[in-house]
Amino acid sequence: MTRKTKYRENIEGVTESRRAFLRKMAAGSATVAAAGAVPLFNIRDAKAAATTTWRIQTSWPGGIGLDIFKKWCGTIIERTGGELAFKGFGAKEVVGDFQLFDAVKNGVIEAMNPFTLYWAGRMPAAVFLSSYPMSMRNPHEWDVFFYALGGREIARRLFAKFDMFYVGHIHHGPNIIHSKVPIRSIDDFRGRKMRLPGGMVAEVFQAAGAKTTLLPGSEIFPALDKGTIDVADYVGPAINYALGFHKATKYISMGPPGFMSLYQPVDLMDLTVGMKHWNALSKEMKQFVESEVAVYSNIHHAGIQKADQEAWPKFEAAGTRVTRLSQDDVEAFTKLAVPRWYAWANKDKAAAEVFKIQLEYMMSGSLGYVTPEQIKGQTLKL
Repeated sequence: MTRKTKYRENIEGVTESRRAFLRKMAAGSATVAAAGAVPLFNIRDAKAAATTTWRIQTSWPGGIGLDIFKKWCGTIIERTGGELAFKGFGAKEVVGDFQLFDAVKNGVIEAMNPFTLYWAGRMPAAVFLSSYPMSMRNPHEWDVFFYALGGREIARRLFAKFDMFYVGHIHHGPNIIHSKVPIRSIDDFRGRKMRLPGGMVAEVFQAAGAKTTLLPGSEIFPALDKGTIDVADYVGPAINYALGFHKATKYISMGPPGFMSLYQPVDLMDLTVGMKHWNALSKEMKQFVESEVAVYSNIHHAGIQKADQEAWPKFEAAGTRVTRLSQDDVEAFTKLAVPRWYAWANKDKAAAEVFKIQLEYMMSGSLGYVTPEQIKGQTLKL
């Protein structure tokens, strides 16, 4: 055999071996493709024998908020490689809205996605874990409080006392007021039967002369329709339109331009989980859920704001008229709000701790919402 012939055989052998290898790789890829796409994010614990499912009930009774929530829940199982699944429920599908706290605490459901303010009666600090009258006014300011100024750690400590883990806050947007009569100044609230979420918000409107009542979101439209109430606060235009508020009221009241809501400019929800269910997760899965809630907050907030822009023309077509309060009303609300800030902060040590952080931030050069003159004579009992 010549050297040239032997060289050619060696090359052909190597080439054939490479072709065989590529054929095996192609066959393997076809098998994977036939079995289904690989999840984009897979942190499944190799020791996990079955999918862990969390039943999570939200406070959303319908509309874009509930749609976004349920779609998000449906993505979790694929992105955790089947290790964790969220089964989402709308308001009242498992328990009543105001029973969510006990439902998670007692293990009826694994987690909840409520409006955090609902728990003010159980922990006074809850009024400071969501925006309150004349307080911080933009979502990023609340992000600073929770992520940089210790807010999330305090919230987790408070919920841990009830054997629950506060994963994180979730933005949705400002609240607006629907009414059967025009509200053009703070004086127009006097004598009106008004739905509010309770806590400090209700007290400020009571000081303005309103007769307030506490109702979950799912019960607001029936109360307006029957005339049980004639004014109602709830969330933003998209969800309120989906709930039919335009059929029972003729007016929407907001703050001055650029100040959509004086009393809750940044309403906050959260994801809270029963402690034993949280502790059952791997370290990697806990990190995933924490990060996922932060991402979801952005998606949830932006999705609702987009829907809000689409809802305004619908209200206009329905004949709804928008009225705005004035800068004088802003000052009047502030005078009513400040004493109630301190009254709620002085209910217990945790509430005072949270409020002190926020007050210093609001008085700082970064915000300047509060001046020494506005809080003159007030005392915080730490």
